[in-house]
Amino acid sequence: MNTETKPVYQTQPVAETGNPFAAIKTHAELIAALFSGVLILAGWLLDREGFQSASVAVYLAAFVIGGFAKAKEGIEDTIENKELNVEMLMIFAAIGSAIIGYWTEGAILIFIFALSGALETYTMNKSHKEISALMDLQPEEALLHSAGQEKKVHVSELVIGDHILVKPGERVPSDGKIVKGQTTIDEAAITGESMPVSKATDDEIFAGTVNLNGSITVEITKLSNDTLFQKIIKLVQSAQSEKSPSQLFIEKFEGRYVKIVLSVVALMMVLPHFLLGWSWTETFYRAMILLVVASPCALVASIMPATLAAISNGARHGILFKGGVHLENLSHLHAIAFDKTGTLTKGKPEVTDFVAVSDVSAEEILAITASIERHSTHPLAQAIVNYATEQLNQPLSEPNYIEDVPGWGVKAVIADEEWTIGKANFTPSNQTEEFKLKAEALAQSGKTVVYVTRGEELAAIIALKDVVRQETKAAIELLKKQGIYTIMLTGDSKETAAAIAAESHVDEFIAECLPETKVDQLKALKEKYGNVAMVGDGINDAPALASANVGIAMGEGTDVALETADVVLMKNELPKIAEAISLSRRMNAIVKQNIIFSITVIMVLISSNFLQVLDLPYGVIGHEGSTILVILNSLRLLRS
Repeated sequence: MNTETKPVYQTQPVAETGNPFAAIKTHAELIAALFSGVLILAGWLLDREGFQSASVAVYLAAFVIGGFAKAKEGIEDTIENKELNVEMLMIFAAIGSAIIGYWTEGAILIFIFALSGALETYTMNKSHKEISALMDLQPEEALLHSAGQEKKVHVSELVIGDHILVKPGERVPSDGKIVKGQTTIDEAAITGESMPVSKATDDEIFAGTVNLNGSITVEITKLSNDTLFQKIIKLVQSAQSEKSPSQLFIEKFEGRYVKIVLSVVALMMVLPHFLLGWSWTETFYRAMILLVVASPCALVASIMPATLAAISNGARHGILFKGGVHLENLSHLHAIAFDKTGTLTKGKPEVTDFVAVSDVSAEEILAITASIERHSTHPLAQAIVNYATEQLNQPLSEPNYIEDVPGWGVKAVIADEEWTIGKANFTPSNQTEEFKLKAEALAQSGKTVVYVTRGEELAAIIALKDVVRQETKAAIELLKKQGIYTIMLTGDSKETAAAIAAESHVDEFIAECLPETKVDQLKALKEKYGNVAMVGDGINDAPALASANVGIAMGEGTDVALETADVVLMKNELPKIAEAISLSRRMNAIVKQNIIFSITVIMVLISSNFLQVLDLPYGVIGHEGSTILVILNSLRLLRS
């Protein structure tokens, strides 16, 4: 069987197209196979009634109708690759059977071969279904909102900065951010997550997702051909066309094997007559059976359908593989290195502790601190403002004077009082021993401490931390159960790294890593553990992602990380890594089952033929039946 991937992205179910001719075209191979089966039955009945000439004519029609697609494919591939293939073996076997008068057996061979080919085509189409459906989901038009007017335009006409209106029930035509309105978005097409997500001003939304209940104005942030939606399609299309090492080996093996089979069959047509005393008819008959049963159809079909089914399964669950080679390699991993910021952690600092001096109102200090910090764009300042907004029910005041000192902090005047917010060395406060010990304890636990002073007196200390993702511990534990060693690579200090490592449960951490040292560390890990994966999301992770045996990028990461990685987690869910490894192991197990089963069947059938206990119909059923079983076994990977 030729398992080379054919472009089937344009194929659509009749329910979607409404065109009955499209349905016939889609299932032409199956229809031809079934019709040839009907003709075989008619030929057999005619032969029983003594109409031999008519039965031969009907069998010829069955040969042509059932075998046309495979014969055409085999001849074209032979001419293109200048090498014989299994399709040609089947053609020779069917013709040879007819020559010696076994019309029924030859026709049955064509019928089952065509049927298994139709099943294989079905498997390929099934594995592409999720991507075909995704392509149909992307809207072609958008409602452009400009100068108070609205007009429908093709999505390709949208440019960055355009404002479009997305009404309830409509699909989002391009990536952007909400500038007006709030709604709930169904992001299942992108993330695989069935639960809708609430969205408001400044939130990102993606092409292909569904606006459920609110009218929103969206500012376009990416061109239609550069959306996350389009990247998903391109990634999976690329993955489905790239072959795994096992598949490449089988394809090389197929060409040599076919030559060996034809050579042995040529000898089989002559030698048994002289050496074993077989009749010429028996000799030729046994040679034709050998031609059938020795054909490696099931062996060739052992890998590609399984790989495509697994890639399709991953795409449906938000795991994108850029090729079968990466999917296959995942099962061989012994260790995984994780970037810290944005991967194990959320990548955004959050306030974990707010400690005010005992004789001052904590709410008052927090309100004044937030009033000052909201004028800063520093991530720590924004985190403090967000914390205050959640904790307070009072409006923030406006400072009379603000001075931002980059790298240190900020000075401000509110109600004729001078306030300083920043590092310990920047704030002129007289700290008590109690607060010094408290601040040191917070710093040792991996937190960043910000000091707030009023005049010369300490008013409060605020501890912030890049918080470990909620699912990180579960993800690491799942990997440990799979026998994977986990390492965290970070540019943070040893104290901070130790705290995050302990909280996330990784086996080991390497601190104070620069982008170039991450690559060096990864090379050292590969020498120590063999196959190592790298998980990251930032520009600085790209070199390490490229150096790893398998690079895994977080879906919300930078474009550079997404382009460099071999696997992409569309929704930043770390447990998906363990799921991807399990899928890889399942795929490799099924491939091994298929290969062992197909080789065993071939050996049994060949042995039975030499012992003269195997007739052609049973040889056909055993050989082609094994191919069908192998493909059905591969289809199990489509299930969750």
